[in-house]
Amino acid sequence: MSLSADILRGHTDTIILAQLMAGDSYGYEINKNISQRAQGAYGFKEATLYTAFKRLEQNGMITSYWGDDGPGARRRYYAITEAGMGQLAADRREWSETKQVLDALILMKEG
Repeated sequence: MSLSADILRGHTDTIILAQLMAGDSYGYEINKNISQRAQGAYGFKEATLYTAFKRLEQNGMITSYWGDDGPGARRRYYAITEAGMGQLAADRREWSETKQVLDALILMKEG
């Protein structure tokens, strides 16, 4: 299966917020989960992911903190905020409405 990056590009923030609803996580793990859920058909480039984290944090949708995972490199964890939860709910409503319109336009019966 091949997904168009153009179709998904506008939903980067929503995809990240949805991942964080499952709990705090760090960049690599978030991207790995996205790829697994998409059955390998989609994942973010590192630059896209971290640009989105910065934007979401600046807009108050997520917060970040340094984890204490023991030996090795420290990981920066991200957590969704109340504002982020509200945005995710709004984004999900918008997606549902958009999907209904697209289904009506694309899946219409011939004849």
